[in-house]
Amino acid sequence: MSIKIAGSTKGTIEEAVQDIKTQLGGLETRMLLFFASSSHAPEAISAQMQEAFAGATVFGCSTAGEIISGRMLNGSVVAMAFDGKSIKDVKVEVVERLKEGVSVEGAFSSFEKHFGEPVSVMDHDKYVGIVLVDGLSGSEETLIDKVGDLTNVTFIGGSAGDDLKFEATHVYADGRSYSDAALLVLLKPGTRFTFIKTQSFCDRGKRLVVSKANEETREVIEFNGKPAADAYAEALGIPVGEAPERFMHNPVGLIIEGEPYVRSPQRIKEGRMAFYCGVTEGMELSLLESTDIVADTAQALAKAKAELGGISGVINFNCILRTLELNQKKLTEQYGALFADVPTIGFSTYGEQYIGHINQTATMLVFK
Repeated sequence: MSIKIAGSTKGTIEEAVQDIKTQLGGLETRMLLFFASSSHAPEAISAQMQEAFAGATVFGCSTAGEIISGRMLNGSVVAMAFDGKSIKDVKVEVVERLKEGVSVEGAFSSFEKHFGEPVSVMDHDKYVGIVLVDGLSGSEETLIDKVGDLTNVTFIGGSAGDDLKFEATHVYADGRSYSDAALLVLLKPGTRFTFIKTQSFCDRGKRLVVSKANEETREVIEFNGKPAADAYAEALGIPVGEAPERFMHNPVGLIIEGEPYVRSPQRIKEGRMAFYCGVTEGMELSLLESTDIVADTAQALAKAKAELGGISGVINFNCILRTLELNQKKLTEQYGALFADVPTIGFSTYGEQYIGHINQTATMLVFK
């Protein structure tokens, strides 16, 4: 069984693809997952990666930064290749026109035909899903909810980025590029796997109940019966004008069994607070405070390694806000070093998926 990684910082798509192909030479690739900076033309990078690995199932997305064992990069392409023993089977489905309404039934019908069994009874210890979604579609909550209604197989993934331009993000499959779309990928690995969700926040013990919201636009109008921005600033003990400076270090979260599922504020406008993640009226959120990303991630990796008895590969969906915080605290090299001895690829995302849609979290799929 073999899982191999490759990365390239070459300036052109042709050079980067050839560089990755050379690094992965000798492996009979069954499946190739890649993450590419938005500096690479979407249609060209997808087409050339598929052409370079013509006999494999190839898919990926655009990023806001790339991760490969030991390093956090920008402007690069990173890839993970699996042979036929590490991935027994894989099926990729593209769900298009998300903004017109999310429908996953067709994708799941295709999964059932391909694998020869109903998705509703698939063994979640033998199958796992990856989801990559247009990070500007605003459709992640609906997509993940619909997936969860149809199967007990865990889908984990991230929202594609575009290097903080917030203009267009892309997912890649079958040599094509898609926007306003998501990839649902169902895998049957040839080895055991587990998951990591680490968000590096503690609960400050202050509650903010969403008393009025525009759920469609992910805006909170009121917390605790007060204008949202006023209530948030009051919980922090600061003037409203200083509130945006605290978004990264003091988001809010839904606490489930002691674990925070983070909702990150995006901006304040006329007393309202817009979020990167869905909020609903009546939701009780807790004010959070950032802790030690490096230490928390090291602990999570150690736990996963102990559970599996070793790690052959990690796919890391790491929130762009975590990346920015690491940069701000000058911890980028320390974070990258955690994965130096573990075959890892990943990217800085515009949102993370694991059970639901969350923010300021790293969700990881870990293979033994």
